[in-house]
Amino acid sequence: MSGPRKAVVVGGGVVGACCAYYLARAGRSVTLIDAAGFGSGCSHANCGYICPSHALPLAAPGALRTILGVMARRNAPIRLKPGVLLRNPGWFMTFARRCNEPDMLSAGEAISALLRSSRSLYDELIRDEDIDCDWQTKGLLFVFRSPRAMEHHAEVDHLLRERFDMPARRLDPADLYALEPSVRPGLPGAWLYEHDAHLRPDRLMAELRRVLTGLGVTIHEHRAATGFVREGGRAVAVRTAAGDVPADDVVVALGAWTPALEREIGCRIPIQPGKGYSVTYRDVEAPPALPMIFEEDRVAVTPFADGFRIGSMMEFAGRDSTIDRRRLGVLSETSARYLKTRPIGEPEEEWFGWRPMTPDGLPIIGPSPALGNVLVAAGHNMLGMSMATATGKLAAEIANGARPHLDPAPYSADRFQGRSRRPQPRK
Repeated sequence: MSGPRKAVVVGGGVVGACCAYYLARAGRSVTLIDAAGFGSGCSHANCGYICPSHALPLAAPGALRTILGVMARRNAPIRLKPGVLLRNPGWFMTFARRCNEPDMLSAGEAISALLRSSRSLYDELIRDEDIDCDWQTKGLLFVFRSPRAMEHHAEVDHLLRERFDMPARRLDPADLYALEPSVRPGLPGAWLYEHDAHLRPDRLMAELRRVLTGLGVTIHEHRAATGFVREGGRAVAVRTAAGDVPADDVVVALGAWTPALEREIGCRIPIQPGKGYSVTYRDVEAPPALPMIFEEDRVAVTPFADGFRIGSMMEFAGRDSTIDRRRLGVLSETSARYLKTRPIGEPEEEWFGWRPMTPDGLPIIGPSPALGNVLVAAGHNMLGMSMATATGKLAAEIANGARPHLDPAPYSADRFQGRSRRPQPRK
C-alpha cells in the first residue's frame, strides 16, 4: 500500500512555509529545503504588513515620472544602477508598457483577490495554530507632510473605495494627533486603512517552523536545489548536493532567487531583485501605536511589543550583498521628520533583503509549461508577507487537483512566454 504523495517545497521563506503548511494540511508528505536557513531571507525583517490596502501595482499611470522624480532627489529611496538596466532591458520595457490604467486595474483586481484572501487566512492560521507573532489588527496609517500629497491620495482612496471596496478614514491634523500622539505637529493629516494588520515576521517564521514540524514536515536547511530528476516529462526528484529528494510534486518558492532555476523549470521567470533595508530598535522614546507609511518618502515604520522597525528603499542594484549605511541613515532621518519617536541606544538589527519584483506587479503561481508537476510560487514583489497564506493555499489546491479558491489564471507561470494558457487543476 503506497503512502501519501510526496511534495517538495524549494524555499524556506514565508511563501514556501505557507505552501508546505497547506500541502501538509491536505495530507501530503512534505519536505522543505532551503539553501540558507529557514526564514532567513526576505521574510526575516521586513515591516510585517498584511495590507489589503496595497491593491495597486507599482506599474501605474505616471509611475515612470514619479520614480524618475524621486530618484533625482538627494538620498532618493529608489535607485537604479545603469548596468542593471542595460542587462535587463526587457524587464524594464515590460514594466513601462504596463504603466497605463487598464493594465493597472487588471493587475489590481488580481492583487486585491490575493490580499483579501490572505488577510482572512491569516486570521484563521493564527487562531487555529495558536501562533504568537505580535499579530495586531489596528490598521495602517498613510501619513503625509504636504497638503498637495494629502489631496492627491484622496484620488487614490476614491479608486480603492469604488473599484476595490477598500476605503480609508480621512484624518485631519487634530484627528491624527488624537489617534497617534507620536507624530510631529504641523502635518496635514493621514488616511487610515482599518482592515490592514501587521505582525513581527521573524516570530511568524519561528512559529511556522513549530507548526510545520508538528505536522510532520521535514525541513532541510543549507541544502540548495540544483535541478530536477526527470522521467516522462515530470520531475521525480529535486537534485541537491546532499542527494536527490524524491517528489510527486515540486513547488519552487525561491523569491528573488527563482530565476536561478529558470532553465530547469522550463519557462521565463522575469524576476528582478529589488533590494530593501530595515533597521530595528528595541528601546525607543515616544513609540507609535500604529504602523505608518510615509508615502512621499517611501519609508515605513512598524511598532512591535518590544521594538520599533523602520524600513523601505528600492534598489535595482543586482546582487549587491553589502549594507549601505547611508541608506540606513536615510530611513532614520525620514522617520524623524514625521515622528517624535527617538531610538535609545544602538540598533538591535540592521538588515537587507531582495524583493522578487515582476514587471507586471503580479506573482507567478502555477505549473510550469514544461513540467506539469512543478509549480512556481514566487515574484510577490513587495507583498510576499501579505500574500503568503493565499498563495500557499492556492498552490496546494493546484497541486492536489482541487478546485482553486481563487482564479489562478492571472498568476499563470507561462504568461511571459508570448502566449496565454489558463492553468488547469491536475488530476
